[in-house]
Amino acid sequence: MHSDPQGSGTRGPGPAHSAGPGPSVSSGQKSGRSDISGGAAVDLALARDQLLSGAGRNRRLDTVSLRHALVDLHEFWLATKGAELGIRHDCGFAIVAVGGLGRREMLPYSDLDLILLHDDMDPAIVSSVADRLWYPLWDAHIKLDHSVRTVPQALQVAAHDLTAALGMLEARHIAGDIELSNLLVGGVRRQWRTGIRNRFDELIDMTETRWQRNGQIAHRAEPDLKSGRGGLRDVQLLNALSVAQLTDGMPGLGPEVPGGGLAAAHRRLLDVRTELHRVARRPRDQLRAQDADEIGAALRIGDRFDLARVLTESARTVSYSVEVGIRTAGNSLPRRGLSRLRRGPVRRPLDEGVVEHGGEVALARDAHPRRDPGLITRVAAAAAQAGLPISAATLTRLADNAPELREPWPRAALNDLLVLLGSGRRAVDVIEALDRTGLWGRLLPEWGAVRDLPPRDAVHMWTVDRHLVETAVYASELTTRVARPDLLVLGALLHDIGKGRGGDHSVVGAEIATRIGRRMGMWPSDLALLTAMVRHHLLLPHTATRRDLDDPDTVAAVVDTLGGDPLLLELLHALAEADSLATGPGVWGDWKASLIRELVRRCRMMMAGEELPHPDPIDPELARVASAGVVHVALEPRDDGRSLNATVVAPDEPGVLADTAGVLALHGLRVLSASIGSYAGNTVNTFVVIPRFGAPPAAELLRQELMRARSGDLDLLAELDAKDRAAREGRLPERPEQAVPGTYSQAPPRLIWFDASDPGQVLLELRAEDRIGLLCRLADAFERAGADVRWARVTTLGTTVVDAFCVDPRGADTKAARERLEQALLAVLPATEPEKPADTA
Repeated sequence: MHSDPQGSGTRGPGPAHSAGPGPSVSSGQKSGRSDISGGAAVDLALARDQLLSGAGRNRRLDTVSLRHALVDLHEFWLATKGAELGIRHDCGFAIVAVGGLGRREMLPYSDLDLILLHDDMDPAIVSSVADRLWYPLWDAHIKLDHSVRTVPQALQVAAHDLTAALGMLEARHIAGDIELSNLLVGGVRRQWRTGIRNRFDELIDMTETRWQRNGQIAHRAEPDLKSGRGGLRDVQLLNALSVAQLTDGMPGLGPEVPGGGLAAAHRRLLDVRTELHRVARRPRDQLRAQDADEIGAALRIGDRFDLARVLTESARTVSYSVEVGIRTAGNSLPRRGLSRLRRGPVRRPLDEGVVEHGGEVALARDAHPRRDPGLITRVAAAAAQAGLPISAATLTRLADNAPELREPWPRAALNDLLVLLGSGRRAVDVIEALDRTGLWGRLLPEWGAVRDLPPRDAVHMWTVDRHLVETAVYASELTTRVARPDLLVLGALLHDIGKGRGGDHSVVGAEIATRIGRRMGMWPSDLALLTAMVRHHLLLPHTATRRDLDDPDTVAAVVDTLGGDPLLLELLHALAEADSLATGPGVWGDWKASLIRELVRRCRMMMAGEELPHPDPIDPELARVASAGVVHVALEPRDDGRSLNATVVAPDEPGVLADTAGVLALHGLRVLSASIGSYAGNTVNTFVVIPRFGAPPAAELLRQELMRARSGDLDLLAELDAKDRAAREGRLPERPEQAVPGTYSQAPPRLIWFDASDPGQVLLELRAEDRIGLLCRLADAFERAGADVRWARVTTLGTTVVDAFCVDPRGADTKAARERLEQALLAVLPATEPEKPADTA
């Protein structure tokens, strides 16, 4: 709980005070502090430490037993100490717990949140009792949030301080005069119910501010289990709305829904937070990546990815429940004045059996879910089109009564699903509501394997299921570019459906998509296209960013794979864009778009029987410069207005590629691709670069720096190391909405060998975390290993790079040579923790 939940307590050693209306209570003379024994509180701290360590006779308790034991321990100490101080029935004092102890959710290192109530006692007596209660706890280094009040003072604070009111809603009697405690608990709850109309807007504003500050647990780099959206604070919010008699406390999510409902989600969040305290040995609410494996193992959940899935599932369940709770509470607010005389909301028809009522989508009075299998998709489509939420009662009624769709689906049901997917951003909340209540899984039973599944690649910002929905959202914006928009949005929804099952997710997903499409009653030709979209959804981005587009065999391979079908090529082009946009910031950009666009253009030319463009011959001016044997650097803007062509001519000597890449990186130019050539004994290397920030450096400066590097006057690796360290130390925290859960750590680097179409070449693909000057380090490793690089394609996806190098096979002709080269390359990459085998993404 936050410091001073009642609005006037103090934290840490210090005198007790009573604030607010009523007589002030002095702290007494501090000279008497030495007479206050802290021995019993020290015993409390020792007993707590033994519970946490499992020392002596105590075995290591599970999280639920540990919380119960901590509650019992603190209650026993407070009751015993209270009796020692004369805090008994009818004494005019009461000890009341709020926070974790009040909720019976005491965590290992939670603050002890207490109120010392008194019946307007003499200030000197109050001060003496408070000091004798607080000081032993402080002396034992037990963190304490406290306040001393009369009941009217406490009620006055709760009436003016919303945070204090929420804290006192959880108040529970511990020791002393139970009538005083009952007056406080009953008074606060009664005051909360009668004043909720005037405080509701403030409550929602405070909640939304907390969400913005702490982000979503399901999509946060290092989630805050307590204050993040979908966390424990939101469960307490639901309880507060229930106390106000505006909701039932568990709106629409019982134990039968996926994940076990709200109660199970609450328990899992508590378990993870409890274990986080025990692992960190301190009060901590933010789950850090380095603790995730240990916590997952202790809770017998699995590794950090398994823990991430559990957390995501729980947080999304809580988050959905809160959305429903807030909406229900807003509609249930008591009316007053003339508003009481107004008629209730009218029902506006939206579709057959579907109406709008009170700002929500509901079933019409004459709807019969048991006899209408298509009602689920019809309700979903109507909600998405109208931009309205589906009422919790409607979702519950559909879940309890709607039958399974027969196979094949009625055509109207498939049409309604396509309407839902084509409605863009409004479909997200509708699908989330269907999924949290078990209805989405009834339509797509295969969804369970990807539900809340964390990505294995750090470039993904969403769980796999949310990524599929986001891809469909972006695809809906591209429907005017394709002849079959229905297949585009459906393929977007299913393109990664094969993940989480082992094997190549594209192959597995194609089989699943065939089964789903057949169940939906798709025409055989459409089903074949859908299957091909899922099977080959990575073909265009992989080929465009990792192969030589000037090679006709590259284009021919794509055309052959697609069977020469221009419609499939068109759909895959749009799907590649939607997939990239839905992956995360920076994954789709001008450079990637231009590469895929060029590949698609060449494929269309080949499908139409036209001749492919040939690479331009070397520029005569460059040929003249190369013949002269001098160092030459040129920078020319490209058509996209952002990137540039950096052409470097230098004598063909070992290390020239590494030095060139290093100079470019040192001056803030990020390399997107590199083409390595030679002429008249000189290297002619062309790089496509983009400035990381600001204007590009002058070409003459780059030429002088390259000459310094070639002569040994400039230690590029040392300069790049210093710049890399400075960048890492000064890196800003990730924005919550752009981050991935902390348990999704950076995947380890991977090296993959491919056979090129040219028998005189071998392709090596590298996937790793990016760093400043990475291409320079890799080129240096290639050259030290004696491998000649013909061309390179460099792609940066967020913090991850996917680089493809065409290598002369003489440097990688044996297994031993390849292993030596791999070791040299891995040595310059950032080290990461190992992980489970993952699908290619």
